[in-house]
Amino acid sequence: MVVLAFAGGNTVEAIARLVQTSPDRVREMIHRFNEMGMASLDPEWAGGRPRRITTDDETFIVQTATARLESVGLLFTRWSIRKLARYLGDNPTRRVVVGRERLRELLARNDVTFQRTKTWKESNDPQRDERLDRLDELLSKHLDRCFAFDEFGPLGLHPIGGSSWSRARGPSVSVRTSTSPQACASSTAATRSPTMSSSALREKKGAKNTLAALKEIRKRRSDGKQIYVILDNLSAHRGEKIRTWCAKYGVELCFTPTYSSWANPIECQFGPLCDFVLNNSDHPNHLVVAKKIHAYLRWRNANARHPAVVAAQRKERARIRSECQHRWGRPTARAA
Repeated sequence: MVVLAFAGGNTVEAIARLVQTSPDRVREMIHRFNEMGMASLDPEWAGGRPRRITTDDETFIVQTATARLESVGLLFTRWSIRKLARYLGDNPTRRVVVGRERLRELLARNDVTFQRTKTWKESNDPQRDERLDRLDELLSKHLDRCFAFDEFGPLGLHPIGGSSWSRARGPSVSVRTSTSPQACASSTAATRSPTMSSSALREKKGAKNTLAALKEIRKRRSDGKQIYVILDNLSAHRGEKIRTWCAKYGVELCFTPTYSSWANPIECQFGPLCDFVLNNSDHPNHLVVAKKIHAYLRWRNANARHPAVVAAQRKERARIRSECQHRWGRPTARAA
């Protein structure tokens, strides 16, 4: 437009008003056209400093940041911004000179953040799939006769941290040194009804206490029909005396796979128990602990759908799922 307007006999001031620019800018474009001709209409330069980090460089940065350091021959276990910037500026594959703040911006733009890693044990049980399939079958077809059992503890007598409303200077801290023995809370939950939960405080885990709990579960269904109890592979759960009694009174023990206690539905009950009874507490003896637990279970059974209970159970389920990378029941098969 500037060249055509000037060729038409217009003045520089009139052309500047036409294209909304300064007269000096119009004179600059006219002189460049006189020097370069038509090539000045398609310049090979643009405003601003040329880009130093290309798209391929950015892709290489993201791939390097998300790779383990062993793969690039370094002895560290994780990247820091300083280590990553130094490696990118001096590596045999692709040299990318980038500052630390710019490196943070590039990683954030590609949704790469600094996160805490989690570990879990993968089950090595040869019967893992069969046992998980059996648990899925029981919970879907025989829910009214399916129970879950597990031990929770040990419960030591010491102040337990938590959270509470307090003045700005900080919550109070209580200190006590106790020589009392620890105890184990044996908990039983009926999965067929969210309002049935019970607990018993024992001095330690053992086959005797397990058998007593199974007898209490058997009393829940006094009609004599077959019942199913989900529990883990603790040695106190698999004794010959227990198996004999279960065969006699119609109790099938359904064991979770090794390192797969997350498959037991009762696990989501322990989180709310800690939140409502144990956290932020300092109980003087085990009798007080037992009374608090039983009082909570009575309240829970009467308020099974209370928003606080439901929220605590969902929080515990989410925590277990995130740690184990599994849903309840058999894990979803991964793509090849």
